[in-house]
Amino acid sequence: MNMTYPAPQMTCGAALLSRMATLGVDYIFANSGTDFPPVIEGLSEAEAKNIPLPRTVTVPFESAAVAMAHGYTLATGRPQAVLVHTNVGLANAAMGAINAACDNIPMLLMSGRTPTLESGRVGARTVPIGWGQEMLDQSGLIREACKWDYELRFPEQIFDVTDRAHGIAASTPKGPVYVSLPREVLSETIPAAGAERRPQMTAAVVEAGTDQITRIASLLAEAEHPVIFAQHGAGSADAFAALSRLTGDWGIPLCQYWAVELALPTTHPMAAGPDPAPLLKKADVVLCIDALAPWSPAQIEPREEATVIQLGPRPLQERSGVRNFRCDLGVTTEIAPAIVALEAAMAKLLPGHEARVAARARNIAKANAADQSRRFDAAAGERDGPALTKRWISLNLSEKLADRDAAVFSELGCQLPYLRLTRHQSWFDGPHSGGLGWGFPAAMGFALARPEKTVVATMGDGSYMFSNPVACHQIAEALGLSMVVIVLNNTEWGAVRQSVLDIYPDGHASKANAVPLTDLSPSPDFTKVAEASRAWARRVTAPDAFEQALCEALAHVDAKKGLALIEATIGRG
Repeated sequence: MNMTYPAPQMTCGAALLSRMATLGVDYIFANSGTDFPPVIEGLSEAEAKNIPLPRTVTVPFESAAVAMAHGYTLATGRPQAVLVHTNVGLANAAMGAINAACDNIPMLLMSGRTPTLESGRVGARTVPIGWGQEMLDQSGLIREACKWDYELRFPEQIFDVTDRAHGIAASTPKGPVYVSLPREVLSETIPAAGAERRPQMTAAVVEAGTDQITRIASLLAEAEHPVIFAQHGAGSADAFAALSRLTGDWGIPLCQYWAVELALPTTHPMAAGPDPAPLLKKADVVLCIDALAPWSPAQIEPREEATVIQLGPRPLQERSGVRNFRCDLGVTTEIAPAIVALEAAMAKLLPGHEARVAARARNIAKANAADQSRRFDAAAGERDGPALTKRWISLNLSEKLADRDAAVFSELGCQLPYLRLTRHQSWFDGPHSGGLGWGFPAAMGFALARPEKTVVATMGDGSYMFSNPVACHQIAEALGLSMVVIVLNNTEWGAVRQSVLDIYPDGHASKANAVPLTDLSPSPDFTKVAEASRAWARRVTAPDAFEQALCEALAHVDAKKGLALIEATIGRG
């Protein structure tokens, strides 16, 4: 007698989690709520059935969860997932999504949604917040920061919707996507066979065409005063090395104005200073590599006759309503393959140009070396000043990291012009969107992905408070992350004060004893916050003490003993 058995079933919640593993998602950074029962049940179901899943991290504050996913993707290039609670969790996650969108970080952002039904179905509303958290357009909280959004309507959609979300997030230009997950839909069961299908969507990655690369190479090769601006790094270790060779071989200065990732060693002969003006005053060809705002138009513009090339995943940066940087040639591409191809194309053109570009390279290298020496000497000279400074701490930190494979994260902390950095992925700054509280948890996500690296997060006291440090320290301890955190405490919103002085240099605020709405005194003792989660912590006010504390902190993380925090009191200004 033939027996027929019912086809294996799985909950939609379990299907969602297992599909993310199939798509290559390593981590789900989650902040749970009352919409999570089908997800939590799905985790237990998958474990009981030996279904592979991404690792889950419970993050007790949503913006930290998004920033950790951001940092993990900076390290790996792979999209990760963030799962938060209905509209209230999504509201807290919105700032992180804005940051991710600004940096073109692919991410699967998902939140629960208040159940539609009040009774009669598994997952229907059961507690008062089921009514209190309902929104008619929950996706509107985050839509402008996301490439695509969708609300799951039927459980059998789960595989297709997840595949589509992942494919869109990882396509050029990369960025976050959002999926709303109603509780009663996740509670339904579906045939488990769908989980066996291979992913149905591959990311559409755009690379520059040969003709475009050839044209850029020709323009740069024939230019008398070419210059390159880069803000988001080089995209890969190979491209980082290629850009170093290209600029050196051709004598092309590269300016990293407000760079959020390192594109060229700060000690490279072609590493120009942070001021774009001297370069633009004579540049005849300007190549902007993934640069949102390569210079300040209020201060300097390229010469009218100069040719300006905008190259990157968003050459016209269409997310900005107003952005009128010139674009004589726009090329949509991921930057790493474009840089590698450009170096190869220009190498073919070098014969016949050697003498001319060698002379230019010598002159530029001499000027850059003098400028670098002035900056580093000025920072070193501040060691004997009346108070610790960001510039001296920046230089001292980079000297201590010189022989290490290290990554420095900064959020109004250490300053790139005063750091000696030579390696790919050795510098990350906060996104130009400016959503504060990013630096600490982003560095944690990076450290989670790259535990072999020395990871240092530097930030101002305001940025540290914005990161929800109690939550971040709790996560770092739970994950056993060994990294250094340096809080540069000047008891003020220094960036706000400087912005006031930039606009009103001779105004009333400039003459006030304290600039209104910028003071953060009295300052908490941040070492106590770290020690609450059993981190190593020191508070320093003098150079000798900082140097000693930094050596001890590095030894602590080398021994994999967990997080080490240094609170350094610095002067204002």
